[in-house]
Amino acid sequence: MASVAVARRLGRLNPKTTVFFLCDIQERFRTGIHAFESLVQVAQKMSKFSQITKTPLIVTEQYSKGLGNTVSEIPIDHAVHVEDKSKFSMLTPLVSSKLKELKAESVVLFGIESHVCVLQTCLDLLAQEYDVHVLADGVSSMNAPEIDIALNRMARAGAHVVSSESVMFQLTGDSKSPDFKAVSGLVKEYQELARQNLLLFKNNKAQL
Repeated sequence: MASVAVARRLGRLNPKTTVFFLCDIQERFRTGIHAFESLVQVAQKMSKFSQITKTPLIVTEQYSKGLGNTVSEIPIDHAVHVEDKSKFSMLTPLVSSKLKELKAESVVLFGIESHVCVLQTCLDLLAQEYDVHVLADGVSSMNAPEIDIALNRMARAGAHVVSSESVMFQLTGDSKSPDFKAVSGLVKEYQELARQNLLLFKNNKAQL
């Protein structure tokens, strides 16, 4: 038990017990969310990574009848669970059951909006003692200043605020991993886009 507690405190991800949460990146938000293109690129990259490494992906959509489905650029056909929801948090009864079924301990969270659905999902997960990693380059809001406020709030509550590339290499773990070549290729594919990511390069300061 002590080793598990230390791993959580340090924010170490175990590939066998990690799940990705993709929160509400839907068509209707395309024109209103700050740096939406950067957000989609990170979500797309993480979804492809989950395909390569077989990391379970859970996707939610907020009132899809009115707000549309997950944008087509992000592949979600391999998701282990896709759910239309009305509550803001992703932690619905069905999602909670899926996490238990998967024996999940850690959740990597990305999507929108950072100060609403992402924040409430994070707090609900922490309350149930999951280890939460929020992608600083993979969450956004309509009003840009809300992003940092939400990230700071989540970090103070006990979440780890991290970058997408950091998570990818942490889950890969070793250059001898059978997935390393494909993961390295994925990183290279998005390298130039990462340099232009408006969520990662905010005033050229890393988000803590």
